[in-house]
Amino acid sequence: MVSPISTGAVGFAPLAPPTVWQGWDAFVHRAPASARDVTDGAWSQAEREDYHSELAVMRTPAMDSVFTAVRRLLLLNRRQQAGARRGLIISGPATTGKTTTMMALGRSFQLADARQHPGHTGRRPVVFISVPPAATPKMLVSEFARFLGMPLTDRLNQTQITGSVCDLLCELGTQLVLIDDVHLLDTQRRAGAETSDQLKHLGERIPATFVYSAIDVETSSLLSGVRGAQIAGRFKIFRHRPLAYATEQDRAVWDDLVGAMEDLLRLRAHRPGTLVKHAPYLHARTGGRIGSLSHLIREAALIALTEGTERITKQLLGEVELDAAAEAQARPIRRKQ
Repeated sequence: MVSPISTGAVGFAPLAPPTVWQGWDAFVHRAPASARDVTDGAWSQAEREDYHSELAVMRTPAMDSVFTAVRRLLLLNRRQQAGARRGLIISGPATTGKTTTMMALGRSFQLADARQHPGHTGRRPVVFISVPPAATPKMLVSEFARFLGMPLTDRLNQTQITGSVCDLLCELGTQLVLIDDVHLLDTQRRAGAETSDQLKHLGERIPATFVYSAIDVETSSLLSGVRGAQIAGRFKIFRHRPLAYATEQDRAVWDDLVGAMEDLLRLRAHRPGTLVKHAPYLHARTGGRIGSLSHLIREAALIALTEGTERITKQLLGEVELDAAAEAQARPIRRKQ
C-alpha cells in the first residue's frame, strides 16, 4: 500500500504521489495556483502558505518544444502495429524542469483525451512512473502495476506481472507512458542491463508513445553498447537546458517567466515589479534553472508570510539557501553583495 504524502498543513487532505493513479489523476484535475485568488482575505494563514508552496507551472519555450515533438510522435506511432515505436528522451542537468515538463505534458494530454472521450472514466490514457534505484525488471514492471492499482503478491513472477500490465494497459487505452529518472539504470551492471531490456519489451508490447526523463543521458551508460544503440535508434533526445540570459530574446523569456511568477504572489505588502527588477540577479543566483528559481521565490514568499513582512526584497532573496548546484553557480555573485 502506498503511503500518502502529507502537506503538513492543518485541514488539507494528504496527497498521493503522482506515481499512483489516484495521485496522478488528482494532479491532472487540481486547479492550478493561478486559478485561485486570495486577495479577498478569506483564506487562512495555512491556506496561504499552501498556495505559495505550490504556485503554478509556467510554460516555457522548452516545454512548448517538447509538446510539439511528442504530438508529432503520437501521430507517427498511431498506426504502427508491431515493433518498438518512436519515443523521446528529455535530457539535461538537474533542476532544469525536466520532470515538470514531462508531468505538464501528461496533464495536457490526459485533459485532451477526456474531451475526446467524455464520460469514459475508466480510461487510463497516461502512465507516469519513476525508475526505482537499483531497479530490476520485476521492480520496474511492478511500478506500472502499482500505478494501475493492480494487486501484487510475492507469488507473482516477472513474466506474470508483465503480461497482466501489458494486457491491462491495452484495455485501458493508454497512449502515453512517461518514465522519470531513467539515468538510474546502469546498463554496465546486469540488473540495469536486464531492466533496459524490459523497457524495450514494454515498448513493443504496449501500443503507446514512451517519453523518458534523465539527467544528462548522453553521458550515461544507457546509450552505450548494443543496448544503447537500440535506444538511440528509436528515441529522439531533447536537450532541456537552463534558460540563457545572453541575448535580448533570452532576457525577454526570462523576464516574462519571473513576471508571471511574481503575478501569482499573494503577499499583502509586496511591491509589484520587484522581482522583475531583480531578474538579472535571479538568473545569476539560479543559473537559469527553473527548479531553482521556483524554489527561491516560493521559499522567500513563505518566509515573508511566516515572519509577517508580506513582501519579498532582494535582501530576503539573498538569505535563501538554494540547492548545491545553484549555490556553486552563484557563489561569485553572492560574494559581491
